[in-house]
Formats: sequence, structure tokens, C-alpha cells
Amino acid sequence: MAAFGGTAAAALVPSPTVTGPIPANAPPGDPSHDYPQVATPLDLASLGYVEEEYFFSGTANVYNTPPLTTATVLSSGHPYKSRVIVRRPTSAAKFNGTVLVEWVNVTSGYNNDVMFRASQDHLIRAGYAYVGVSAQRVGIHGPAGLIAWSPARYGTLDVTDHGTVGNDGLSYDVFSQAAQAIRTPVGASILGGLPVQRVVAIGASQSQGRLVTYHNSIHKIAEVFDGYVLYLGLGGKLRTDLGVKVFKVDTETDLLFLGEVAARQDDSDHLRTWEVAGASHVAFSDFALRVLLVTRDSLPPPTPQLCTQQPALSHTPAFHVLNAVYEHVSRWVTDGTPPPTAPRVNVLSAGPPVVLERTSLGLSTGGIQLSQQAVPTAVDNGVNSGPGLCFLYGSHTPFDAATLSRLYPNHGSYVSAVSHVTNDNLAAGYILPEDAQADMQAAAQSDIGKKSR
Repeated sequence: MAAFGGTAAAALVPSPTVTGPIPANAPPGDPSHDYPQVATPLDLASLGYVEEEYFFSGTANVYNTPPLTTATVLSSGHPYKSRVIVRRPTSAAKFNGTVLVEWVNVTSGYNNDVMFRASQDHLIRAGYAYVGVSAQRVGIHGPAGLIAWSPARYGTLDVTDHGTVGNDGLSYDVFSQAAQAIRTPVGASILGGLPVQRVVAIGASQSQGRLVTYHNSIHKIAEVFDGYVLYLGLGGKLRTDLGVKVFKVDTETDLLFLGEVAARQDDSDHLRTWEVAGASHVAFSDFALRVLLVTRDSLPPPTPQLCTQQPALSHTPAFHVLNAVYEHVSRWVTDGTPPPTAPRVNVLSAGPPVVLERTSLGLSTGGIQLSQQAVPTAVDNGVNSGPGLCFLYGSHTPFDAATLSRLYPNHGSYVSAVSHVTNDNLAAGYILPEDAQADMQAAAQSDIGKKSR
């Protein structure tokens, strides 16, 4: 599909009625909760951005979605009303033309904007517009969903047709129509009139799985997206006959425990898959910000402290790779420039259980080797256990002093090795200059290889 070119299928997706922006009548953290759930704590105004929330409504179909084939309509005419949260440049001069539309994750019961938080610094620096869509029932009607969290603000929302649709049957049309509201607004313009060139669907974990189904079963019906970024996979295979550009990014956890080894597909002119060695499904890089938000908003917290392997959460920054992916996708859907390919993580056995090749230090081999993995100061991996979602958390086990001294006899050798690997990853297109600089600066400022006095 040409960038924002429009198709006959896209013209058939109804444009929902949009109202808003819905005013935030209280500051984030106020007990009234009369502000957007999980509103960003960033000072967006100082960055030339604004956060706004809109409601949108229409009618949706329920679909039968057999694997790897186009959906059929089971029933139609179901009314719905949902919300989007928008973070966008305030001026067209700052906007890069790409809108990222996240299927907001609801695994924790609330509207968790995983993709935005992971890459927020890059997205704002590079001028993206972001739209987070609340498409699923749990995120609106669940115990920590929007209605229970703030009934005065969100009490009119409904994605169940007054309780008659008991699953997420309406979610696909809700998501399509949110994208159509970007393309052909009816009522309020959720992007404030910005000149949109590309609309890309993004989602992580459970939302990644929903988007795999959407791609396979709904894309051919709707064709409102120019491309897809699928992060933290759950083992679903993609149709190969659609041609729309899809970029997958997986971590070690996804390969070991979530079916992504069995779901591997060859790269092609419309599919890229990058696998980040040593990274975990739930990331250390996001933990502090997520805790801040859920504490502020009185939502259920993540609990890595309960996991068997401590400290939990890999420090390998897969989001550096994700940042680069957004740049590649924007070019790919605009002018056909193919993204670079990357080696896959080395698998000794597809299992079950899946067994990865590891070094004598316990580090997985192959895949994209960021400096944290290729020039290690700890064993970062995608393995953990314990209650709840601990199997997603991975772990970070620092090396003892003797191992560090053996690996890095002086500080200069460590910094040089980090710089070499990081510059190689930059040249390969796996990371961006800003993230490369941050890694090399962190190495230079560390005490690794320095002799204690």
C-alpha cells in the first residue's frame, strides 16, 4: 500500500464520530482521576508536544478470524464508544509525517502504553505523532479499566454493545475506525490538522498477538495501515500474501517461552524480524517509570521483587533497537527502502523446551548483540520464574570482581570494546546515533576496569 495513498477497502471503513479533546479537569495523581489514565509525566509543552484525549464512537462488526485467512462477518451494527490518547507535535514543522497507532496493552488490567513509554524520548525527538487506542474490553470494563478507575470521566464508554458482546469481538473494528479517524476525521480532528503521510500500527506482547490476528484477518478488509511494528511476540505466524510491511522485534524471553522460535519466518520484501540477544520481555529500562505511573494512578504494580531469580529484569536495552525500527519502517513504507536484515539468535533445540546456544559465561549467541551482551558486565537473559508474570521478567546477574578483572584488565580496554561493538551496530542500522552515544558515554563514565585504591 502506498504511503497514505488510500484504497477502496480503506474507504469502506466507517469514520467514527470523534469528540474532544476531553479536558483534564484535575492534575495527574488527583484522587478524582479526572485526567487521562496513565497520562505521561513528561513536560510535553517544553518539547513542542501536547497530550490530548478523545472519545470516538460508531458501529462495529464481530468477526470470525480463522488463522492465516481473511475474516468473515458474524454480526454487525454493534454500537461502541471508546477513547484514544494522543501525543503529537504542536506544529507541522516538527511533525515527521508518521503516526504510530498503538493497540494499548491491557494484560495488567489497565491501559498500559508499552510502546510509547519504551521509545518516548526518540519518538518526541524525531517528531512522530502517537495515538494509543483502547480497543479491548478489560481496559475499559475491567476492575482497573477506565470506567471503574474514573466513572465520572469514562462512564459512557462501552465496547460490549451493552453487555451483549462478552469478548473482544468489537476490538478489530474499534482499532480500524481509530485509524480511519486519523485519515478522514468526522467531528474533531485528533491530530489537530497535522499533514499525515503514514499510519503504522504498533503493539507489544498481548497487543502484538492481537495485531497478528488483525494483520492476517482484518488488514485485507480494512487497509487503513501502511505498516506494522510487532514487539514482544507470542508465537503467531503471519500471512505471506498481503505485501504490507511488517517489522517484528523479539527478545530472548519470546524465543524461549512464548513460541517465537516455532513462529519464525524468513525475511522477505515485506517482513523483517530482529531478535535481541539477552533482552527480556519486561524490561528494566521501563520499570521505574511504570512504577511511578501506576503508583500515581492507584493501579496494580509490577512485582519483579517476587521472582525467583534476583535481581529480575534484563538490562539489555531492546528499546534501542525498537527506536531504529521506527526509522526503517517509515522509510520502507514511504519509498520502499528495505531495512537491513539481522542474524537470528542461535537455537540448539526448538524443543520443547527451546534451548539457546550460550557462551561459557551463560550469554546467548547470535541475534543482535548490543554492547551489554557482547561486552558484558553481567549475565542478562530472558529467564526467570515465580508467581504471576515472573516468567516474562528475565534477570540480571552482575559478574563478580574477579570475572570483571579477567575480562577487562583496564578501563580503556572496556571502553574500547564497547565503542567497537556499538559503532558496528550503528553502522549495521540496528541502533541510532543518540543511543549509540548514550551507551559509549555510560561505558566511559563507569568504573569497569578501574583499579580500586
